[in-house]
Amino acid sequence: MDSWLVVTLILGFWMAWNIGANDVANSMGAAVGAKAITPKQAAVIAGIMNFTGAYFFGKSVTETIRKGILHVNMIHDPWVIVYGSLAALLAASTWLIFATYNGLPVSTTHSIIGGVVGYGLVYAGTSIVSWGKLGQVVSSWILSPIFGAVMAFLIFKAIKSTILMRDDPLKSARHWAPVWIGLAFVVIGTMFYMKVVHGKNLLLGILYYGIPTGVAVLVLSYVLIRAHFVSNDPYIGVESIFKKVQVVTSAYVALAHGSNDVANAIGPVAAVYTVATMGMVGMKAPVARWILAMGGLGIAVGIFMYGYRVMETVGKRITELTNTRGFSIDFSAATVILIASWLGMPISTTHTVVGAVIGVGLARGIKAINKAVVYDIIISWFVTVPVAAAISAVIFKLLILVG
Repeated sequence: MDSWLVVTLILGFWMAWNIGANDVANSMGAAVGAKAITPKQAAVIAGIMNFTGAYFFGKSVTETIRKGILHVNMIHDPWVIVYGSLAALLAASTWLIFATYNGLPVSTTHSIIGGVVGYGLVYAGTSIVSWGKLGQVVSSWILSPIFGAVMAFLIFKAIKSTILMRDDPLKSARHWAPVWIGLAFVVIGTMFYMKVVHGKNLLLGILYYGIPTGVAVLVLSYVLIRAHFVSNDPYIGVESIFKKVQVVTSAYVALAHGSNDVANAIGPVAAVYTVATMGMVGMKAPVARWILAMGGLGIAVGIFMYGYRVMETVGKRITELTNTRGFSIDFSAATVILIASWLGMPISTTHTVVGAVIGVGLARGIKAINKAVVYDIIISWFVTVPVAAAISAVIFKLLILVG
């Protein structure tokens, strides 16, 4: 089994590479599109933050198996876990390479779930699949972008109302920008508690993480804006404020992304590793630190090498972005993901961010949206699970025959 473990480690790194290449757009696409940072700067920031999130805050369980997509109590042969994990990783990675090459932001979570479903169906038929859980995944295709779009639409409209549409945007920005920035960091602080530290009590997260963070950032923003806010053009001045904030919010999203989505790559790896070293009884054992590090490194390398393609789609091809629009996207995506986590709703970060980009575009009118690009993205979302499942099923069958 040792040779299969080595193969799984290689495929896990490849899957992590694909996560970096595709999902980096979740955190950095809006910032790049709004010209807050360059693609190279985005790659460096996202690479460092994703690795940090993966290594220090990565979930300590075999997440993909634990999600409950398959009834694992029906699997008694450890080789099924080995071959199934290999098939799922190969299938998800193959689909992600295709999506990334075409600049399509798809969900890496949905890709690996599709891979798991594919080998499960071949092994034990429809009875092994938790169709209720899979139904929740499907519902996130619809809920995530809608919630993201509505929230971003409302937040950007509110920023326009309080700052951009006022008679004196410069004066309004001095008063309102710290408030909006502070509110965003209330959400970010609370999200850190729930998504990175994996806390469960929303009220405690708001009181001990969210509000202190938000108040500190509000005061700091107010002081810095008063001291360094210089511009003859009020609109350029307003955008320059949010430009700096967007770098911080994007870096946070990258940290949270690494801490959560690394499980999509190392979950199957950890499953094979525990089966190879401890047998089936090790299925719920904590993930070894070196596996988390491998996943984080793979994500970082994928970002550096190929992340620019999807970043360009999210940041530039859907609608034109400014720094206030980019801030609205980050703020709304973080808010929606936080609320969904609290409610226990299945939600896709990728779909939420893309929905938020669309919502900001709609705030300027339907003509501001590149409908052809949005159509291609939506189609890619709906075929992710079935395509990954089909590829995984074929690979699993071949591995069983060869093995």
